[in-house]
Amino acid sequence: MNLARESIELVEQVARILWFEGTKHGLRDREWMALRFLSRANRFSRTPSALASYVGTTRGTASFIIGELERLGYIERKRSAKDKRSVMLSVTQQGKKFLARDPVNVLVDAIAVLDDEAKVRLRDALRHVLDQSDAAEQRHHTDVCKRCIFLREDRIIADGKTAAEFSCRLFRAPIAEPEVELLCTSFEHHRL
Repeated sequence: MNLARESIELVEQVARILWFEGTKHGLRDREWMALRFLSRANRFSRTPSALASYVGTTRGTASFIIGELERLGYIERKRSAKDKRSVMLSVTQQGKKFLARDPVNVLVDAIAVLDDEAKVRLRDALRHVLDQSDAAEQRHHTDVCKRCIFLREDRIIADGKTAAEFSCRLFRAPIAEPEVELLCTSFEHHRL
């Protein structure tokens, strides 16, 4: 059998855990996806527009998802301090607790038992597939800041110690070191 085709068939079967009919623990698949995304998104991507882009839906559908998650107390929206027209979304403590019931945890647990080398190979293989499909379709996917072409890292020497300072060249804003591990919908990977 063709290994590439067999791999896609396996990905399709895994996708059934992500995309399902009806609800699981009271949420539909896209609501789970939104809650999961908002819990890992950087501050630039916790907006209704970025959420719509990530979930792959219209802004109207994203607004409906946001309203439902807000009604359940899993997320909250706040007006941006810099631009009163924009809204920032964040997962509440109740939402963070509820994520323990996420249906994808079965996949997380299945991957967690792999040794570290196997986890890295799986992650890197999936990233490679996304990168290649992005190039073919002339689009980009969401990924972590530390892999993004817009991330700038400067080494600063203070008191004889070297430290890293990060900034996003796209948003022209500083980024705290923990933020480089968060998801960004404006991600663009380095082209080789």
